Amino acid sequence: MKKRQKIRRGIILVSFFLFPAIFYYMSPYLIVEATINHTINGSLLVFLSLFTFSLILGRAFCGWICPAAGCQEAISLVREKRVTKGNWVKWMIWIPWTSAIVILAIKGKGYDRVDVLYQTTFGFSIGDVNALITYLMVLLLIVAPGFIIGKRSFCHHLCWMAPFMILGRKLRNLGNWPSLQLAASPDKCAHCHTCSSHCPMSLPVEDMVHSGEMENSECILCGTCIDGCKSGAIKYTF
Repeated sequence: MKKRQKIRRGIILVSFFLFPAIFYYMSPYLIVEATINHTINGSLLVFLSLFTFSLILGRAFCGWICPAAGCQEAISLVREKRVTKGNWVKWMIWIPWTSAIVILAIKGKGYDRVDVLYQTTFGFSIGDVNALITYLMVLLLIVAPGFIIGKRSFCHHLCWMAPFMILGRKLRNLGNWPSLQLAASPDKCAHCHTCSSHCPMSLPVEDMVHSGEMENSECILCGTCIDGCKSGAIKYTF
């Protein structure tokens, strides 16, 4: 394993270990509750930040920082089944959820205060038994699909944060401004299938290389395909 991938995996594992302390800042429920109370909470700011960063960095958060990535990649070591269908499912969750937030904000005439630490205990998510139970339920929601369906199933099917970054990336593609992305040299491809077999998001990377089109809304820019390619057919570009 190349040094870059060791660093990346180290970062997402540390992020996963910190997840019990920070999961309220990614909560899809607290943003609804806070909106009802006319409050801009931590998770609203995080989701807006993910959209903003994706305008330049795409879904790199998913590959390099997300706490859920750490446990899911650990699961993929024992459950390697590829997941290639059902990406639309997360939109069936995201659209009604964000619509509800917008409607609540409009009906409540907006927000009148900011509380980044909303419902936390001195900034930490787990402050009582109820919060611990909530964390364990969220963890089960992330882990179970990985074992039952396959690699990073949560990212493909259930993640409520991914659509913010997918939309940000699509906006970037429309504007065509400089951003982090993959570039391929089809003539260098050795047809070894390593890139496709190692992709944590189960993307048809080799086919993407052959077509010269490396853009994919499910690509998390983790660089696994780059570091696994002995021919140097894939690289980061900006």
